[in-house]
Amino acid sequence: MKINIKKDQMTKDERWTALLQRKPLDRVPVYAFAHGFCGVHSGLGLADVYSSPLKTFNAITSVSKKFGWQDLPIICYAATGAWEFGGDIQMPENKYDQALKVTRRPVSKPEDIDSLMIPDVQTAGIYPLAMEVSKLQATSGEGLIMVQVSGPWALACNICGVENIARWALKSPHLVHKIQEKVLPFSISVLDYWVKTFGAERIFPWVGGAALANNSLISPRMFSEFVLPYMKKLYNAAHRMKFKHLYIHICGEQNMNLPFWAQLDYGDPGILSFGTEVKLETAGKMFPKDIIMGNIDTGVLLNGTPDQVYKLTNETIEEGKKCPGGFMLAPGCEMPPNAPEENMWAMMQAVSDFGFY
Repeated sequence: MKINIKKDQMTKDERWTALLQRKPLDRVPVYAFAHGFCGVHSGLGLADVYSSPLKTFNAITSVSKKFGWQDLPIICYAATGAWEFGGDIQMPENKYDQALKVTRRPVSKPEDIDSLMIPDVQTAGIYPLAMEVSKLQATSGEGLIMVQVSGPWALACNICGVENIARWALKSPHLVHKIQEKVLPFSISVLDYWVKTFGAERIFPWVGGAALANNSLISPRMFSEFVLPYMKKLYNAAHRMKFKHLYIHICGEQNMNLPFWAQLDYGDPGILSFGTEVKLETAGKMFPKDIIMGNIDTGVLLNGTPDQVYKLTNETIEEGKKCPGGFMLAPGCEMPPNAPEENMWAMMQAVSDFGFY
């Protein structure tokens, strides 16, 4: 495929500002959700991506600039909570490992909940590394600083194991409420730490942990009983800290949960990204005041041809541009770290051909 990409009329920061202030854009913004890809593309091992703040910062900054992405430097991982609360994790060791892996969870039986200690965010697990990346961003001259904050349901699942949480939800629901009440202050303390360090106006919180709440794992009734009440508490805390914009990735099969997600206030506007299971048209109608992000099939980005990626990106742009609150192009989940570079250029060529306003 011949690559002939138009010259941008905005910088990355200018595009972020215009997007969040609902002002005209030069083109569809692209958030590639690509911290692992950026590391691999820069010659790092995935273990470096999760353990070396300076290397990760430089990789995400340089690769995002190369492709014209809006990605913000961050160190984070999906299983947040297990390591932070005293469990054990394993760094990626080979090409088949895609992220950190939990090898021991802090809670294995109900009585462990009572003895679970709430960690200091300044020393807990991934967060000292995440703070180093944020400080590098703060001194770089660029704008927004992103921090990941997992919701209480996700923390509970990662601390106790999904199997235990699912079993307790059916047989001992008080335990599921007990663990979430216990870990909620930690989620709030992450936000508070970043606010006290940088000020709320610069921080773009990724407040979620939605993957473990999808309808392949739990029913809408369980979502309403166990997930929504604690997400409301977390989001209310975020708004008390004066965050204007919140981001969440609503991962996986979430169609039956959308009415519950719609009860949360994501800011003015918020940004919501979705997996391929939720149509962008559906998301746009359900969240008309928020920016919708998504949702190119990651399997095609990894294994498809450049022509297939180009075609799918075009189709996604045409659907996403109809979202009334605004649109960002993104994969349906994290960009596969080993996705071919030619597929990234095919995606951006489609943005050049079909995404300029």
